[in-house]
Amino acid sequence: MSSRGRSSTVSDAIRGTAHGDSPVPLSLLDLVTVGSGRTAGEALATSVEISRLAERRGYHRHWVAEHHSMPGVASSSPAVILAHLAAHTRRIRLGSGGVMLPNHAPLVIAEQFGTLEAFAPGRVDLGLGRAPGTDGATAAALRRTRTPGEGADDFPQQLAELTRFLDDDFPDGHPYARIHAVPGPVQGPKGRPPIWLLGSSGFSARLAGTLGLPFAFAHHFSAQNTLPALDLYRDSFRPSEVLDAPYALIGVSALAHDDPKEARRQVLTGALSMLRLRTGRPGLIPTPEEAEAYAFSPTERDFVSGWLSNVIHGTADEVRTGLDDLRKRTGADELMITANAHGGDVRLRSYDLIADAYGLPDAGVPAV
Repeated sequence: MSSRGRSSTVSDAIRGTAHGDSPVPLSLLDLVTVGSGRTAGEALATSVEISRLAERRGYHRHWVAEHHSMPGVASSSPAVILAHLAAHTRRIRLGSGGVMLPNHAPLVIAEQFGTLEAFAPGRVDLGLGRAPGTDGATAAALRRTRTPGEGADDFPQQLAELTRFLDDDFPDGHPYARIHAVPGPVQGPKGRPPIWLLGSSGFSARLAGTLGLPFAFAHHFSAQNTLPALDLYRDSFRPSEVLDAPYALIGVSALAHDDPKEARRQVLTGALSMLRLRTGRPGLIPTPEEAEAYAFSPTERDFVSGWLSNVIHGTADEVRTGLDDLRKRTGADELMITANAHGGDVRLRSYDLIADAYGLPDAGVPAV
């Protein structure tokens, strides 16, 4: 296939379509959060409901993040969850936001996502990160090494190897030339998931730009780096067979509620959960009552205040205004919303309200 032809085909799988009166495509990021008093099974069932709602309301994609050793997060195995979501949806794009590549052998990821592509042809995204998605000790256990952090510096090499496996095009004489990721091209012409690079600093931004790949930035927990990273991505961008122009989405923490005071009460649960994680006390997502009763120290209050300043919350119209302002400031090509709250019903209602605020259609897609 010519470079021009492939660029058009692959770009169509990357660039989303805005619905309603949203100026850019809207998507959802899912950590499969587990609230206090709830189970992982309930959290996973909520993710299915989120995927169905997202498909019905015209959200462009639903991504699942990889995290480990966190009681309040059940998304340790994105490929397994995505296979389940694929079985319960028909057309929404599903993907990893992201797979932390240094935790895995590239061949394993090529096999997993080749399998997902076979399950759901043309609607799987492979988002990749270089962070561990956990603490150093857990990362060492995942990677079978005694050196915490080992592997992150090899990310470009791992990415190149993964891409070769996905395309089945190692050159003659390469040690892996006779190794094939299955399902994959060795079985006949087929599509493959587009690769996205994820980041919260400049490393992946520059690499994504240099390689001409789409870029997803974690604004929801690294807001101070958003503009520098996006500028770096755009400045370093080189057209490729994948994209002829930069395409960047940003992750945004946002929660809408019919009552703005209740929205504030709900997002406080996520702030307390993050405080506990950052201070070495990870646990289940606390209830709103627990968060309200918590005795914050002055230092902890400063942390929570800073954290909540980056969470867009309030009524649906207030959230829309916040999202629109953020898009204008950053020039993001797509917004990927994540709602961190104790109850799945709260998150589902929030995504419905945001869809309403943008006039997204209700397609009424029947359950699969």
